[in-house]
Formats: sequence, structure tokens, C-alpha cells
Amino acid sequence: MNSQLPLNVAVVGVGAFGRNHARVYQQLQQAGSVRLVGVVDPDTARADAVAREFGCKSFGSIEQMLTTHSEVQAASVAVPTVKHLAVARTLMEAGVDVLIEKPLVSTIAEAGEIGSLSAKHNRVVQVGHLERFNPAVRATLPLITKPMFFEVHRLSEFTPRALDVDVVLDLMIHDLDIVLTFVNSRVREIRAVGLPILSGKVDIANVRLEFESGCVANFTASRVSTERVRKLRFFQPRQYISLDYGRQDVLVFSVGAAGASAQPSVNPQIQMSKPPITAEEPLLAEIKAFLQAVRDRSRPVVSLEDGRRALELALAIVSEIKSHAGRIGVA
Repeated sequence: MNSQLPLNVAVVGVGAFGRNHARVYQQLQQAGSVRLVGVVDPDTARADAVAREFGCKSFGSIEQMLTTHSEVQAASVAVPTVKHLAVARTLMEAGVDVLIEKPLVSTIAEAGEIGSLSAKHNRVVQVGHLERFNPAVRATLPLITKPMFFEVHRLSEFTPRALDVDVVLDLMIHDLDIVLTFVNSRVREIRAVGLPILSGKVDIANVRLEFESGCVANFTASRVSTERVRKLRFFQPRQYISLDYGRQDVLVFSVGAAGASAQPSVNPQIQMSKPPITAEEPLLAEIKAFLQAVRDRSRPVVSLEDGRRALELALAIVSEIKSHAGRIGVA
């Protein structure tokens, strides 16, 4: 693949997420690295509106787009989760590399089929775990030694978006992916409770994971809260690290680790520091990483295996929530 030529890209599904993908591709088009060929959505009025906004063509189906634009090389898949497999299959069979929004698919069997299609057609598949590209997460990765305890909160106000899946697959899966990446150990035990509040799916959940490394992680996810909170805090030997996804910053409290950037805290034995943050919109960073993997034919930053791992854990949590509800007699 000629790395100097712009990549021909498309977006399939232009709801709230998909529209943002189109916006970023249009931004990259202005920089000369891609050409946004078109957007696809069965809601043709919505597709037309997004196409007008970002200066490309609109299509009611993938087949319609590929019939007239077989040169499409890469595409974002931002349709509802239950349609991810069908859309990805059509694109990969046509020779298109795909960035699939999280969660990867609805079932482990579907994840296996995505993997088979990727191998058969030699296609790059990146999974849209956006928080991997959050500047605060990127700044935290080099600080990881041996995490032993996590406390994670992801709370959002209720919206009718993404109600086809439980809050675990909708919101918590972001943090499951991050903690799995930070801990790098198998999960030994899952305890979970959750309830449907305003939808037919679980809207609020609390989960406790224990890893084989001995690390314990507590997660709370809600899409029926009155405020928006996205925070991850963890302890490791001689350190406490607090990460705010929304503010995109990190605070590090270290025992006996005075350095050039460290500041004394209330306790003189504890030094506080803030690692440098390289500011960048996470979605822009995610799409740039995807396009680089397409050009290089390399393993994406968030691989198919990463997406499957997070999905497998999320589905195990959903199963435990159902078991818990059955044990206590809650429908």
C-alpha cells in the first residue's frame, strides 16, 4: 500500500457515534491523509444530513456504496451492536479494513466469526475502546508497576442511546478493558449485582473482580445517575494514582519518592506529582491509530483479541448479575 496516497474511508451508521467518526475523517481529509468517500445509514434522511455536513456522498446500504465506490479501503462500523457482525462481514468480504465500535459484538461466537473473517480476508480489525486513547490513560501506562486495588466509577445521565445492551456492555466495558490492560492477569472471581431501572436491560451495576495476581477491582456503572462521573483510582506498592477520564488528568501520590516534579502533600512523607499529558482528542487518536495499522498492515493498538477479552469478561459479569438476581428472587 502506497503510504503517500490518501486512504479511501467510509462510515457505516451515522447516529451520535458515527457522526463523530465522519467529523474526524473530514478533519483528516483536510490534512490530506484520507478521502471520506461516503456515509451509510438505512435512515437515508440522517445519512443525507451527515453527508451534507461533511461534504461526502450518502448511501442507504453498504452494497449501494460498494457498487459505485469499490475503492473504499477502510471503514468505521458504528451501527447497533447486534448488527456489527453482519456489517463487518460485508465490508471484510469486499476487502475493507474495519474499526468496530465497542462492544465488538454481542456474543463470543460472533467474536470468533469476526476473527475467522479477518484471517480469511487478511483484514485489519481494530475495536473502538476509546478510553485507551484518552491522554490520561496514555500518561498512566508508564507508571504501572503492580496494581493491587482499583475503585472505578462511570456514571451517566439517562439517554435512549444504546439500550440494546446492558450498562456493563454499554459503559462498564470501557473500564474493564483498561483494568485488564493495567493488571495483565486472569480474572479468578466475579461478584456482581445489577438492576434495570428505566429500560428493559440492566441500567446500574456494581462488580467486584479478583485477579490471579491478587489484585481486586471494584466497578460501578450507571446510566441513570444525576451527574456524569468517569474516574479510575488504584493503589500499587508505595503509590496511589487517581485518573479522571473527563478532565484527562492524572494525580500520583508516592511515598518517599521526591523528584523534580513532586510536591509535598498534607503528609510530608507523601509526594504529589502530575505526569505530563499530551492533549489530543481520543477519537482522533483512535482513528489515526487505526489508519496507521491499515497502512502498515500491523496489529492495531486495540486488537481483535483485546476486544474479545473485554467482551468475554463483560458477558461473564452479565451472567453473574442474572444469577445473583435469581438467587435473591429479583426479576
